[in-house]
Amino acid sequence: MSDRYQALLDKQEIYEVLARYLRAVDRGDVEGVLACYLPDATEDHGGVFTGSARDYVAGIADVLTHPRARTMHCMTNVLIDLDGDQARAESYVTTFSRVRTPDGIGHAFVGARIIDRLERRDDRWGIAHRALVWEWSHDAPAAETWLFGMLVPDPSVLARGGKYPDDLLYQDGDTR
Repeated sequence: MSDRYQALLDKQEIYEVLARYLRAVDRGDVEGVLACYLPDATEDHGGVFTGSARDYVAGIADVLTHPRARTMHCMTNVLIDLDGDQARAESYVTTFSRVRTPDGIGHAFVGARIIDRLERRDDRWGIAHRALVWEWSHDAPAAETWLFGMLVPDPSVLARGGKYPDDLLYQDGDTR
């Protein structure tokens, strides 16, 4: 296989690791999050946490799996530099979170960049070190009207996302 073709396959596999990580976070799939890291991986979550990735995930597991937790992480501008069995990836991430504040429910929108060092071990790519850099944040009051009430008069009829294993994604089998 040509080097260029192998590089393309490697970059696609790395992209899928990064995308699976964010999907697992949003679905509250703790094992899915852990599967994206290598066993000895480290996490530097932009001043919020620094240590082993396993400890980081253990520290956020209750938040990820809470049945009313709502997040959506959108990844863009993914650039991957390969160097044999090692790679460096930079991803832009925009997040939405529904959060409980002292004044009630709120919505938080955050922009960040993630700088990952990945390694191929045992013929699979995984995150060896992740560093998050905060770029911007916008907080807003919560709304449940769905497009100012123009989408549907009664939002309770809308199909809504859920947590692992109850989300629609997992109904036909595990997708990890």
